[in-house]
Amino acid sequence: MPNQISDGRRRRRTHSSEFKAQVVAACSHPGISIAAVALSNGINANLARRWVIEAERCASDATRLPARASGVAQTPAFVAVQLPCTQSAPDIRIELRRGATAITVHWPSTGAAQCAAWMRELLR
Repeated sequence: MPNQISDGRRRRRTHSSEFKAQVVAACSHPGISIAAVALSNGINANLARRWVIEAERCASDATRLPARASGVAQTPAFVAVQLPCTQSAPDIRIELRRGATAITVHWPSTGAAQCAAWMRELLR
């Protein structure tokens, strides 16, 4: 497709549905990167990725529509689960060794900036 109009301005390229389907099908093979398929077809990898996402979205919409139309309850693909609250980040632990002497410092992770300032002063 030509990229230039007679007055010299560039215009967007348009691609046929068949070409898009061909690129999406080539991207679905395992072990083949979308970037490689896009490069071999002369298009941008972001454009090819967008086509793949749109095709996946259309396919998932198509599988959902008959179930809704028939009145059959459909189980959601994603179920949010409340996870137990994890403990805060572990403390910062610093070991200093000089000869036979060893010092271990434990610093709360919430004070990481103060720990960094202390280390700068220590290492001067």
